[in-house]
Amino acid sequence: MPESSTMSIPDPFDAAARGLAVFAIPPGGNRPAEPGWQQRATSDPAVLRRIWRPGDNIGVGCWRSGVVGLDLDDNGVDSLAALCATHGQPWPKTLAVATPSGGQHRHLYYRCPPGRIVLSSSGRHSPLGPGIDVRGPGRGGRGGYLVGPGSLRAGGRYEIVDPRPIAVLPRWLADVITANRATAKENRG
Repeated sequence: MPESSTMSIPDPFDAAARGLAVFAIPPGGNRPAEPGWQQRATSDPAVLRRIWRPGDNIGVGCWRSGVVGLDLDDNGVDSLAALCATHGQPWPKTLAVATPSGGQHRHLYYRCPPGRIVLSSSGRHSPLGPGIDVRGPGRGGRGGYLVGPGSLRAGGRYEIVDPRPIAVLPRWLADVITANRATAKENRG
């Protein structure tokens, strides 16, 4: 049965209800339209009702949300599994979103541990290994973002595949991320 037109519109209220501060990304896009999105991100339903345009995609601001996002591609799933094995730890379960890139691409959302500064990093600068980009809250309102659940791209929708509450980033994983801070590059959004 085809989705109704109201079901196909990205809905920021579900993300906000999960404690994620969101901002609008142009329909079909994956990048903010203009600077200042870090400060505009909100989880306030009254503000969202006032400012949200139907069809906008959802950006999740890591700084305002207090979250660390792990953006895994197919290699990233293997890298995280190997990292867990190396540290003798289980896969850190949390809210997980499948991206429309296909395969095992996932966004994993974690609450940033108190007192930790987690910067965004990607590619060869990622302290977690190949295929794992880190989107952190950063410092001073300069954190990263993820395209949020429910957003639509040409390849499909960002779908929640594990709806559990957002877990706190495990200490061992936070230690690995922050140990190599010198090579991390903060997202300048």
